[in-house]
Amino acid sequence: MDTQLVSALISGLGMGSMYGLMALGFYITFAVSGTVNFAQGSSMMLGAVLCYTFAQTLDWPIGLAVPAALALCAVYGLLVERLAVRPFVRRGSDAWLMSTVALGIVLDNVVMHTFGKEPRSLPSSLAVSPVEVGGLGLSVYPLQLIIPLVGLALAAALHLVARRTRWGSALLATSQNRDAARLMGIPIGRAVAGAFALSTVLAGVAGMMIAPLANVNSDMGTLFGLKAFSVAILGGITSAWGVMIAGLLFGVAESVITMTLGSGYTHIITFGLVIVALALRPNGLFGRAEVKKV
Repeated sequence: MDTQLVSALISGLGMGSMYGLMALGFYITFAVSGTVNFAQGSSMMLGAVLCYTFAQTLDWPIGLAVPAALALCAVYGLLVERLAVRPFVRRGSDAWLMSTVALGIVLDNVVMHTFGKEPRSLPSSLAVSPVEVGGLGLSVYPLQLIIPLVGLALAAALHLVARRTRWGSALLATSQNRDAARLMGIPIGRAVAGAFALSTVLAGVAGMMIAPLANVNSDMGTLFGLKAFSVAILGGITSAWGVMIAGLLFGVAESVITMTLGSGYTHIITFGLVIVALALRPNGLFGRAEVKKV
């Protein structure tokens, strides 16, 4: 197999896993509450910036910096739900669509003024010495091989929790029938808040994993967030496996198109393919049409 193609596939799987992780955040909040956090890209940026600040600026050990950054990402997710989603949902308003975007813009600008505009590199022992792949004369960083495995493992865990455990079934029930969920004793408010916290944690994981391969800056999550939402819709936002597989497909398509035609055509063709796919499968590649009960 051509070395350039293998390199493009590995790179695409890595980036696609990041899109998938962020899209899983959309899946979780939608499955539990019927809402999403449109500032998911900002959550990704926050994870990368916090990890850099703790590990590089404050010189904390990485074993402490990572959980601390993820904990603060979870707190941010709770704030998003409490300030930008819950007040509007209670009134039956869809204004949370705009309020989550606005809160993300606020976060981006706060980080820009405190962290700075200059891109910075987050060192990682997994992105220092490349390893050779399968005797093809192709060298890649171990992190590029680990990222897809982490993404698939998290998607599998979410699928099993949502479909095979009583706790997961209870969470899904909060979106499908809130009255029934209340009668079952499910704490709906806590369930929704927890979903948003987990959503931002997944985005933070994506930010921290991609940071050593890219640069950390205040606007790094903007385009990632848009692509992740596209992936969530493409895969079928009601399916954990669907959004993860769609992320991988999107990432590979991006990488192969960039390799063959150049980066100038990447977004034109990939988003064009998304439009075509959704025209053929309106509920996403792996989504199901909602059944309305009368």
